[in-house]
Amino acid sequence: MTYSFFSRSKIVLFCVLIFSLILIAKLFFLQVVHGDIYSKSADRQYSTPPDNIYERGTIFFKSKDGQLISAATQANGFKVAINSSKIIDKELVYQKLAKIISLDHADFINKASKLNDPYEEVANRLSKKQADAISLLKIPGVSIFKEKWRLYPGGTLASHALGLVGYKDAELGGRYGLEREYNAELTRDNNPNINFFAEIFSNINKTFFKNEIMQGDLVTTIEPTVQNFLEKKLMELKEKYQIDSIGGIVMNPQDGAIYAMSVKADFNPNDFSKTKTSTFSNPIVENVLEFGSVVKPLIMAGAIDAGVVSADTTYTDNGFVKIENKEISNFDKKGRGPGTSMQEVLNQSLNTGMVFVAQKLGKERLRDYLFSYGIKDKTGIDLPNETSGLAGGISKSPREIEYVNAAFGQGIALTPIGFIRAFASLSNGGNLVVPHIVEEIKYDDGSSKVMNYDTVATKITKQTSEEITRMLVTVMDKAIKGGAGKLEHFSVAVKTGTAQVADNTTGGYYTDRNTHSFVGYFPAYDPKFIVFLYAINPKGTPYAATTWSDPFLEITKFLLNYYEIPPDR
Repeated sequence: MTYSFFSRSKIVLFCVLIFSLILIAKLFFLQVVHGDIYSKSADRQYSTPPDNIYERGTIFFKSKDGQLISAATQANGFKVAINSSKIIDKELVYQKLAKIISLDHADFINKASKLNDPYEEVANRLSKKQADAISLLKIPGVSIFKEKWRLYPGGTLASHALGLVGYKDAELGGRYGLEREYNAELTRDNNPNINFFAEIFSNINKTFFKNEIMQGDLVTTIEPTVQNFLEKKLMELKEKYQIDSIGGIVMNPQDGAIYAMSVKADFNPNDFSKTKTSTFSNPIVENVLEFGSVVKPLIMAGAIDAGVVSADTTYTDNGFVKIENKEISNFDKKGRGPGTSMQEVLNQSLNTGMVFVAQKLGKERLRDYLFSYGIKDKTGIDLPNETSGLAGGISKSPREIEYVNAAFGQGIALTPIGFIRAFASLSNGGNLVVPHIVEEIKYDDGSSKVMNYDTVATKITKQTSEEITRMLVTVMDKAIKGGAGKLEHFSVAVKTGTAQVADNTTGGYYTDRNTHSFVGYFPAYDPKFIVFLYAINPKGTPYAATTWSDPFLEITKFLLNYYEIPPDR
């Protein structure tokens, strides 16, 4: 009897198993194999409900003490929609609503006049007080729904890094900055009408047939107080010198973490409808510029590394030199005479000295060292539309003039982010870091991913890095503001740059436009920060040392104090 019972149980269990497998197989074919067909059918069956809530992941700033601060999040509110078929007196309804909320009369009347239109939104982003007041009116054909929208609590703060959320045709999503770069991670499924089995097998479809990206929130390296301080300094200088475009970056040269990144003019991602589209792009990663003399330490480091010069090597400076019938002169057209050292070449930013260095190094080695700094490559920063540097002259041309021009920063063009990465290698022992903004993704399932960014060695050694750093500290201590820029208790390595702006129409250079730049890292021999600042076409100031010395010193002192960095001398 017992044996018969167990036999029947096994048969029943087997039948249930077979039935389950058949059901699963059937559902599998419906949802996975023929998923697209039935998905389209479902789209026709279910219209998007008016109470569908837009959801999106959060982007966080991170303060110096590790506190997460919302940079891009979701705001809650209410919207008003009308059903024109239920509205008898359009003007009366408008008058009642206009007493509570701001409405465009022509737009409201137009929407209320649409025959057999059950749903037209007439007002968005209302407070609970406004929603309650409208609800109490009990107007036929007027409905209130909850809604969410993208909110940037800082307004314009770090707008080029964050980007914005907007429509492209009928699709709402990230369009610039991190919002675009990590759109897949930030996007949420906003459709509440999902069948349970459809959701399960849809996930199976994603898991087995697609490399599905997990949804989560972004934790950035941007420190909001540092970002705010940088932006204020840039805006002050932009107004003072009526600068066309100005930008700056504060980065950790050891690992590429970006604490602040700003470009002026910027935009408010909460209200961008009247902003020129060109303003949304990020010049720090998308535009290339010739930065001039800030490039000189890269070449000088290569020559030191190759053993062809040292800080004490001298040459005779006549104020000018001719290369292939082209005259290259110092910024002031003056010569310093015999016995001019390589240290003075950096201190006084002498073009003739860099011609001497380029000739000592030779064309092939000069090109190899420059390319090892990644000047013609993308950095890999986690922002969209990054542009590569331009170095066609030294890539192809056999002419010596191309190489000596490159030695003082002319004829090669880099993005600001590409330049700061190259210069950071002088500070950190000769390594190219990957500049980045996102340090962690916190996934919705409770797991997280700490981002890892590789470094690549340049051609210079750690010893060369230390020697060029010593020379750049001397520039700060003796040359900036005639030595008045020296910080008594901190070593700071710096270089300025003034370059003519290239005229893309004629192929030459504007005679009345310049780019002023300033770069520095500190504490110099174990740097925690590298700062790069640039200004395109400042008015009434001829040289970068005049434009940037004071703002750079203010930013440097702020960072040292804010992060409580101990003195190094």
